Amino acid sequence: MGPVGTCTAVRRAVVIGNGVAGAENQCIGLVRALGLSHRLTIYRVIRPREGIHKWLHWLPVSLHKKVDYVIKRIHGNLRLPSIKSTRVISLPAEEKGSPDNKGVSDILEVDAKQIATMACETFEKIYFFLRHHMSFLKENMTEAIRDGPLLVVASGWDTISATSSIKRLAPEKVFAIQLCPLLQIQHPRSQLNSFDLVITPRHDYYPLTPQGQAQIPWFLRRWITPHEPPDRHVVLTLGALHQADSTALQLASCAWHAELAHLIEPLLVVNIGGPTSHCQYDVDLAKQLTASLQNVLWSCGSVRISFSRRTPEKVSNILVKEFSNHHKVHIWDCKADSVSMLSEACSTGKPVYVIGAERCTWKLADFHKSLQERGAVRPFTGEEDISESWSYPSLNDTAEAACRVVEALAEHGWTLQP
Repeated sequence: MGPVGTCTAVRRAVVIGNGVAGAENQCIGLVRALGLSHRLTIYRVIRPREGIHKWLHWLPVSLHKKVDYVIKRIHGNLRLPSIKSTRVISLPAEEKGSPDNKGVSDILEVDAKQIATMACETFEKIYFFLRHHMSFLKENMTEAIRDGPLLVVASGWDTISATSSIKRLAPEKVFAIQLCPLLQIQHPRSQLNSFDLVITPRHDYYPLTPQGQAQIPWFLRRWITPHEPPDRHVVLTLGALHQADSTALQLASCAWHAELAHLIEPLLVVNIGGPTSHCQYDVDLAKQLTASLQNVLWSCGSVRISFSRRTPEKVSNILVKEFSNHHKVHIWDCKADSVSMLSEACSTGKPVYVIGAERCTWKLADFHKSLQERGAVRPFTGEEDISESWSYPSLNDTAEAACRVVEALAEHGWTLQP
């Protein structure tokens, strides 16, 4: 046997993703905040995406795969996928945590039975001690140390079935069940009891408000409304979880010092996202942004512009054409997006301006309203003096969520041991 209490110490983590970089980045950010990124394995729920399948993403993953099988049989093009069994390497703190990174080349397809088995098995490491100066130790004395419980963190609608299955495959009458705490990031609408902890933005509960209910047709309410108000095992955040913590910002500051140190201040960074179903925009907003930037250039020392992976080309072309030759402006090829983009920006404590927030509806409108009430963001009108500044309590959702995880583990009688 190992030391007392060793078997209740959490030392390893599993992330179950859905192939969406923003969702998986939240999981990795939380694991990193917990200090377990060096013992992290990433799995992914894989569904068909090509051709007609892009219209079938609303189907449950298991059913979608069966439809794909039938389609391939009909077309005589059945190819059974091969899944790599290589373990995913952990992410260095200085690297961006997206699964798109070169550092993460092998991501396993999720197998609930395999993960449940891994959670229940005892892994022992043998350490040999040679202590000539300690006579009471034998020359080849061994100490069995268990890996302890497995922390499983998942995000996205497609992952709910897999994480629920892992919980179901570890019934309470088996001691090993308690070795598998599950955290679901982003609200799953139902089956909250399938998870030990649910971490979700406050705006996911917007449909329960009178304003939200008024916008939902009665026959759709049960499908898009949380089935119950948040209870004590639901952790509410203002924004999205991410990896832009103080350590990451310090590392980035060092890495980018040579490129940014010579820039004339104040530096204005312009991040341009992409339209969504609840926040539409087109070239008209791009032209408005261009005009507003022209108006504030006098107060800027330097300007850096970056686009999201979802920024329409016709939008980016307008800004590139207008500013590519301006001596104060440089355009970066970056990837960020929507709620995550704003959450990361507001975690810096720096002034954040937003253009186009008035076009957002539904939960995104509630999210922007919360940021404005916090004093983190202001509308960008083109009349600003960029040299002026203001302060606000920076968003610290990832660290606060990590603290709640530690508390939840303690309630199970477990500790976190990075």
